[in-house]
Amino acid sequence: MAPNMFFVSLLLLLIPTSVSLRLNGEEGFISGAISEKGLDYAKDLLIREAMSSLVALQLPQIEKSARVRLVGKCKIVLSNITFVDVNITSSYVKTGERGIVLIASGGTANLSMNWSYSCSTWLLPVSVSDSGNAFVKVKGMQVGLTINFENQEGSLKLILLDHGCYVEDLLIKLKGGASWLYQRIVDLFEGKIASAVEDAISGKIREGILKLSSSLQSLPKEISLGETAVLNVSFVNNPVLTNSSIEFEINGLFTGKKEILVPQCFHREPETSFRCGGLSKMIKISLHEDVLNSASLVYFNAGYMQWMVDKLPDQALLNTAAWRFIVPQLYKKYPNKDMELNISVSSPPIIQVTSQDIGATIHVDIIVDVEDAGEVACISVDISASCSAEILRNDIAGSLRLNGFSTYLKWSKIGPLRMHLIQLAVSTILRTTVLPLVNWLLSGGIPLPYLHGFTLQNAHTFYNAPWITVCSDVSFLRHYYLS
Repeated sequence: MAPNMFFVSLLLLLIPTSVSLRLNGEEGFISGAISEKGLDYAKDLLIREAMSSLVALQLPQIEKSARVRLVGKCKIVLSNITFVDVNITSSYVKTGERGIVLIASGGTANLSMNWSYSCSTWLLPVSVSDSGNAFVKVKGMQVGLTINFENQEGSLKLILLDHGCYVEDLLIKLKGGASWLYQRIVDLFEGKIASAVEDAISGKIREGILKLSSSLQSLPKEISLGETAVLNVSFVNNPVLTNSSIEFEINGLFTGKKEILVPQCFHREPETSFRCGGLSKMIKISLHEDVLNSASLVYFNAGYMQWMVDKLPDQALLNTAAWRFIVPQLYKKYPNKDMELNISVSSPPIIQVTSQDIGATIHVDIIVDVEDAGEVACISVDISASCSAEILRNDIAGSLRLNGFSTYLKWSKIGPLRMHLIQLAVSTILRTTVLPLVNWLLSGGIPLPYLHGFTLQNAHTFYNAPWITVCSDVSFLRHYYLS
């Protein structure tokens, strides 16, 4: 079969949708499904790669001794039996409770080989020998296999339940030799050549499945995202096979680099049926809103949501003179003093997926720090924002939009503040500083799991609270795979 990573990439296209079974109370927060269109694409790609891997495959040497009338005892040897090309005329793939069944039928193959014989006869005192080459046309070839998956401590093991190859007929064309030799080779070797072809293809199937299973089990269970976060991509529960799809679940939660376990405060709600808005797509990948909330928690705990601002597009806002009409007592007490703003998110942003977009509630503290005086006031801001998810390569990303905000005074060393006058200044700070910084964090996106060697094509994003769903076709990047 094709090399390991091809199989890993192909099988991991089938990343999951909803799964009803639960093992040890585990839940998957990333799920998806592959449609019949996607199964056909994967099947055709697998067959093409498998056929190309058979070309130049050499079968074991075959030899036979026989007594030929009027000639004597002969030893005939067939060697260098090599596949020249393989073609499949029809194929199908089916999924069900027993496993994934792939059948390829109507196959043909052309083989080349060398032949030689040596005969001893009572007519002559020396043996008679000759050699040449031949071509074999294999017809009516059928190949089938049935596989299934098993979750072993977060990794997948691939199980080969059944497999085989059957050759209906073959035609041998000899170059050179006598007519008696051609008929004798057909009589003696037709069954042996057919069996050798069947055994070789069956062996390739076993070899490919063993390599794939080993590769699947060696896949990492987490993806490192910089120096701060880790995405848990261990498999959850056994894969589920329906009559039209194969389904997996992945843990999908973020955790800090120094944390051993993912946060346990999340509870996944079951995904409801959702059909990609009537679009015919190969795959569906869904992310629960708790994936985003786990990322929010990790980056909050790591201190990524605190900024000291000493520059603004409107730099005048960082001097008490600009606030003399908004906060007169600030200018009176600290005239013409430069300021800094210590902006920090006071609690992990809360993210909710709605039927239209992704909503976020963010609580921000803005501490005013005056030159030579230190911190003089803290303004708290409750922000309501939203964003629409977008696909960037194989990542899901987005940018935050400000829907509204409210402000209140948390504490002050300069007396009461007229908050209705401060709203405009806070709005400027949010739009020019806070949101751009948050969007910079979001621009990296969240990787969609294990599409190595593949890229999404014509992806569409849908919202089905509390899930974000990506429906897409895929394309196999041969140059990426070969490199």
